[in-house]
Amino acid sequence: MHCPFCRHPDSRVVDSRDYDDGGAIRRRRSCPSCGRRFTTVETPALAVVKRSGATEPFSRSKVVSGVRKACSGRPVSEDELALLAQQVEEAVRASGCAEVPAHDIGLAILGPLRDLDEVAYMRFASVYRSFTSLADFEAEIGELRAHQAAATLAVTGDDEIALVAKYAGAHDPAPPPVHAAPAPV
Repeated sequence: MHCPFCRHPDSRVVDSRDYDDGGAIRRRRSCPSCGRRFTTVETPALAVVKRSGATEPFSRSKVVSGVRKACSGRPVSEDELALLAQQVEEAVRASGCAEVPAHDIGLAILGPLRDLDEVAYMRFASVYRSFTSLADFEAEIGELRAHQAAATLAVTGDDEIALVAKYAGAHDPAPPPVHAAPAPV
């Protein structure tokens, strides 16, 4: 590692720590030439293999720019796009491969985008999956509705189970009716 101050070609590692929840290593280094200290952050390389066979480093900013086009005119914030890009990178890194086909990155984008904004999802899916007819859109809308129904059922089912667990079993009987006492004569 070259020293950023004097460009000496060597440095000594003084301290190493996990960084970014174990996704990277932060190293504190010292230059033997000028004596100054600097910090480096090392992350495992992740390359994207394009359709042409060329490889390039994975870039969250490219994910964001591609999804931003699908989200134009939609109520999606930059923070949500950054979070989506992080989710995509985590999913791709979880595969354990150093080189990932571009197609797999597109697949990794579809899931979080569907949860973020349905219209943006349809826009992205129509380009990514090369829709050629109205039937392609109808099929994708059917899958989107099935996903929504499953998600709704999962939430509703859990809520109903929780309510049954809370209120099931023996209940206290209704309190006895209150009778007015007879008026003294």
